Amino acid sequence: MLKVRLARGGKTNDPVYRVVVSEDSKRPTGEVLEVLGFWHPKPGLKTVNKKAIEAWHKKGAQISKPVKKLMEETS
Repeated sequence: MLKVRLARGGKTNDPVYRVVVSEDSKRPTGEVLEVLGFWHPKPGLKTVNKKAIEAWHKKGAQISKPVKKLMEETS
């Protein structure tokens, strides 16, 4: 099953998250099908490709709760 979820990166105490599409059984930081945006919480930078997320959702991918909340905040 495919999921649209956050993958953590960055440094210790300075996380950066990517919005990715990946297989549910794989690690989020591992192999990804597509990167759909990013979120850097400390400076408050957010970029989300909503059209691409909706396209993946129509193909059957599930959207995680944090990604849904991030999409609502960027409206």
